[in-house]
Amino acid sequence: MTKLVSIITAAYNAEAFIEETIASVQQQTYTHWELLIVDDASTDGTVEKIKKIAAKDARVKWYNLIQNSGPAVARNKAIEEAKGSYLAFLDADDLWFEFHLENSINTIQETKVPFVFASYKRSNEQLEFIYSDFIVPKKVIYTDILKTNSISCLTAFIDVQQLGKLYMPEVKKRQDMGLWLQYLKKTPYAYGIKEPHAVYRIRQNSLSRDKKKLIKSQWYFYRNVENLNPIQSLYYLLCWMYLGYKKYKN
Repeated sequence: MTKLVSIITAAYNAEAFIEETIASVQQQTYTHWELLIVDDASTDGTVEKIKKIAAKDARVKWYNLIQNSGPAVARNKAIEEAKGSYLAFLDADDLWFEFHLENSINTIQETKVPFVFASYKRSNEQLEFIYSDFIVPKKVIYTDILKTNSISCLTAFIDVQQLGKLYMPEVKKRQDMGLWLQYLKKTPYAYGIKEPHAVYRIRQNSLSRDKKKLIKSQWYFYRNVENLNPIQSLYYLLCWMYLGYKKYKN
């Protein structure tokens, strides 16, 4: 029996990109999927565009949050509604290559590893590839992700029949990292696919992020989500700062 893939997407003011994102899902060679889009109280035309597409494709399902609650709440709503044997994640401004779902399922079947992720290309908002590709390691374990989160939301792929359905910690930042760490407590490692499976769109506002706030959020995550002691937290924070610089310098 063909297994259903549940695709988790949180959307907030994604009017400029959401149609392209959904189209990249509709173009998948593996067609047995449901796309669960949760709109996080957008103030632009995001919902109207989703509704128009959903009216023509029953696999596209959408939900509204009454008030803006952040990506963790939105994604958890989609996870709660998910019916699939697999969970995949795609942000509302990113894109998949047409083979992403098929290759991810094949990799799980071939490696017997229930958690896989893939490399991706990085573009600007106009889909110009002015940045280097991000090539993932072949394997990551729990402590690897504490040092640097090499599993992106746009390529994470999880066999929930084996690992169960888990939810993101409802914090402002690092929600995805929190979920990957939960799964890496249940499986020895996640398997990285070297071939790029997706396009991560680097938006202008992400280039000018307040680094002090990022560091503060990372520290909060170590201490209050993963409950690491101060020495462990400092060690992983220093690793994260160094590896993050290497990751984004190109």
